[in-house]
Amino acid sequence: MKNTVTSLQEMKQRGEKISMLTCYDYSTACLMEEAGINAILIGDSLGMTMMGYSDTLPVTVDDIIHHCASVSRGLKDTFLVADMPFMSYQTSVYDAVKNAGRLVKEGHAQAVKLEGGASVCQQIKAIVNADIPVVAHIGLTPQSINAFGGFKVQGKNIERALQILEDAKAVEEAGAFMVTLECVPEELATLISKELTIPTIGIGAGNGCDGQVLVYQDMLGMFSGFKPKFVKHFANIGEEMKRAFSQYDAEVKSKAFPAEEHNFKIDPEVMAAVESAASTKEFKLSLDYETELA
Repeated sequence: MKNTVTSLQEMKQRGEKISMLTCYDYSTACLMEEAGINAILIGDSLGMTMMGYSDTLPVTVDDIIHHCASVSRGLKDTFLVADMPFMSYQTSVYDAVKNAGRLVKEGHAQAVKLEGGASVCQQIKAIVNADIPVVAHIGLTPQSINAFGGFKVQGKNIERALQILEDAKAVEEAGAFMVTLECVPEELATLISKELTIPTIGIGAGNGCDGQVLVYQDMLGMFSGFKPKFVKHFANIGEEMKRAFSQYDAEVKSKAFPAEEHNFKIDPEVMAAVESAASTKEFKLSLDYETELA
């Protein structure tokens, strides 16, 4: 079944959970489509997972468009959401609508996601008025890492918890059709999910949310360093990739690969004629002349 804004909202109403993963390339998108994932996020996390930055701040709109367009070619039924990177919407309402439009027009996204609560409601309203669906993102907002002083759980005291609840209601009122809750205590995220009529997608926010999202490299164990508390390794693909790379390296160096079954053949008579021609003086002179002309 085709996943749309309407079908995702209907899933919340029926109490069905929504699955979402990040994705950044065509081949992985095809696999996620075949697996039945409901929605894909072209996250600005690509700055860290694909480009090697220490955070998401350097990512540009062009970066997102490039990866989004690639992913879109592998999808038929999966809903596609594109992140709006740092400073693509904070500067003005005009910039927000223009950049959201580029993500849809050039990246073929079906919706855009932007971080912030009440502070970005004007941008959300304007983008929605341009007929572009919006996913809001509250709680821990990675683009605000410098303001937060690092990646920390949000909403653990009364003041901050109430602020997140107010932000959730504000973005819904502004027209967002879905909201991501990141690194929010489970009980608070569950309350927000009950208070809102739009779906909530949790990442480190507990099972009370209407759906979940993870960075796909995290859930496949492709990083051997820091593992966030909210991440589960559904497979250890990273170790398997390293094993395969190591075996390839060894077989190339030992000449075990390529083996006979991997090679193409030429008719022996044709090869004999080529070798004979190659050994003649005229053939060598011809090659020397062509090299001089080049």
